[in-house]
Amino acid sequence: MAGHIDPTTTPRSRSAVTPEQAAVEETLTAAVLRSFDGCADPRLRTVMQSLVTHLHAFVRDVRLTEKEWNTAIEFLTEVGHITDDRRQEFILLSDVLGASMQTINVDNVTHGDATEATVFGPFFVEDAPRIDNGGDLSGGAAGQPCWVEGTVRDTDGHSVPNARIEVWEADEDGFYDVQYDDDRVSARAHLFTDSDGAYRFWALTPTPYPIPHDGPVGRMLTATGRSPMRASHLHFMVSAPELRTLVTHIFVRGDDLLRHDTVFGVKDSLVKDFVQQPAGTHAPDGRDLADTTWSRVRFDIVLAPTGVDAAPT
Repeated sequence: MAGHIDPTTTPRSRSAVTPEQAAVEETLTAAVLRSFDGCADPRLRTVMQSLVTHLHAFVRDVRLTEKEWNTAIEFLTEVGHITDDRRQEFILLSDVLGASMQTINVDNVTHGDATEATVFGPFFVEDAPRIDNGGDLSGGAAGQPCWVEGTVRDTDGHSVPNARIEVWEADEDGFYDVQYDDDRVSARAHLFTDSDGAYRFWALTPTPYPIPHDGPVGRMLTATGRSPMRASHLHFMVSAPELRTLVTHIFVRGDDLLRHDTVFGVKDSLVKDFVQQPAGTHAPDGRDLADTTWSRVRFDIVLAPTGVDAAPT
């Protein structure tokens, strides 16, 4: 994204707009809003009219130039061109603008002590391999072993047996399996809670990494003086009948990036203690870790009931 605005060519401020010019602009906005009056879908009509209202207000507020608008169109075109079945640049754009996180805040109403949701991210893959409770999802990915355990229950305190838990993460070099050129499947899996709603598995201790920044979103971050770095995290998606599907992740307490996560995904309730274990420490499942250090974390998950997904409109 070119993105640079020469202050010597920045148009006059909004306060300098004459009443006559303001009337021209307001007339256009009103006409566009009326064009949706015949929309048969009331929700679609509401969304489109609100979009036009805010988009026109933005254009008028910053006194957008045609050159800047064309730059924006070129930028979005490039975002589309780089997007494919392995890379979702539009999700990255939504994430770094905070739009993903704000949508999650709006669409996941707080309900009792239900676990908070956070961003989905662009690297989820359907049909991840299944592992048994106590299994290892690393699939050969590099990183320090991490023992993850916890329970899944509902907001009434009942355990949730057979809840499906999808887990995925980056390796210690900061890459997800889909970012490699081969067909590897690693550091991702799904499993199910046992009859008591408990789960446990081996993963990798999360480490910080940059979002893909070799494309238009990365250039936008550079142009605006922002970092592409994400705080260390482990992704979860948890689902069970009659309960709201939870998309979230947990973060490593003490990570310097917790307050500077480039997609604004950190919530205090999701910061957990990944407790380092010295080499030679006995593993919970008796696994032979030789002289390897490892970590362990507990994450107890609470699912909200269905029917509380969206805020009232």
